[in-house]
Amino acid sequence: MKRMFAIPCLASLVGAGIAVAVIAAAGGLDNTQQSITTVQATPIAPSNASQQVRGLTPHEVYVRDAPGVVFVTSTIVQRSESPFNLFGGGETQRRGVATGSGIVIDRRGTILTNWHVVENAIKVTVSLEKGKTVNASVVGKDPSNDLAVLRVQPDGLALKPLTLGNSAGVQVGDPVYAIGNPFDLERTLTTGVISALQRQITAPNGFTINNVLQTDAPINPGNSGGALLNTQGQVIGINDSIESPIAGNVGVGFAIPVNVVKQMLGSLEGGANQ
Repeated sequence: MKRMFAIPCLASLVGAGIAVAVIAAAGGLDNTQQSITTVQATPIAPSNASQQVRGLTPHEVYVRDAPGVVFVTSTIVQRSESPFNLFGGGETQRRGVATGSGIVIDRRGTILTNWHVVENAIKVTVSLEKGKTVNASVVGKDPSNDLAVLRVQPDGLALKPLTLGNSAGVQVGDPVYAIGNPFDLERTLTTGVISALQRQITAPNGFTINNVLQTDAPINPGNSGGALLNTQGQVIGINDSIESPIAGNVGVGFAIPVNVVKQMLGSLEGGANQ
């Protein structure tokens, strides 16, 4: 049976909770007149493909963009009615930790992640490069698109904003890189391709998210909120969930298209509460 999993790492609460350079060879044509004079024809003009910008290698993308992917830790409290209170009204609380990923949007301390990473959180922290950890506030949320915006105090932090690309031009077969924190392993890079377009997944509030990107780049619990990047190192999606019979990666992962993010970012940064 197939199951869809949102992919933060959960502990103590609910379990654990390519570069392509296209080069066209331009040949020359030799024509011979008589037997003594050789006239060389005009060389064939290079195709548009040969003029494309060379993509970055996985290592180059990692060096450039990994500092812009952060480690998000949420302290979560879940409340439920106690079955042992005979008079009713009793409530029990369970506290745990959820971990996931986020991407730096600007130098003002704005960080984007998935809503399911910080849902029900009473405290959120963000770990940056070199082990520096700071408190974060949830300043905007969009449960219908599984997005949330965090804010950290930027003073003294070397924030590395990532470039938001354009998901409208993404095609099946395009190479992609995923950077996140699977199973608490910070800033892990995996590679793959876009496997399909226009998939649908279910948001935490039950709404359907359309036009989702499917990828076979391995993503696992803890990758939620991390970056799906093209070969120019631009963010084209926010890694969100996986479909798997084993609650682990089997090559079917999903990312929220970055164009959805860009449409919502203004209202999210302004504290939208949808």
